[in-house]
Amino acid sequence: MNRNQVKGTAKDIAGKAQEGLGKATGSANQQAKGLAKQVEGKVQKGAGDVQEDLHDTERDAERTADRQNRH
Repeated sequence: MNRNQVKGTAKDIAGKAQEGLGKATGSANQQAKGLAKQVEGKVQKGAGDVQEDLHDTERDAERTADRQNRH
C-alpha cells in the first residue's frame, strides 16, 4: 500500500463523517463538503492503486527478465 492509497482512504472516511455530520445537523454545506472530500479521496486512492499496479508490473517484468537471462 502506498501513500496515495492511505491518504485517499483517509479522506474518503473523513468525507463520510463530514457528510453524516451535515445530515445530522441539517447543514447542506457540510454535506456537500463531505461528498466533495469523498470524491477527492476516491480519486487519490485510485491514483495510488494505479501506481501500485505499475510497480507490481515493473517488478514482475524484472523477475521475468531475470529468469530468462539465467536460462
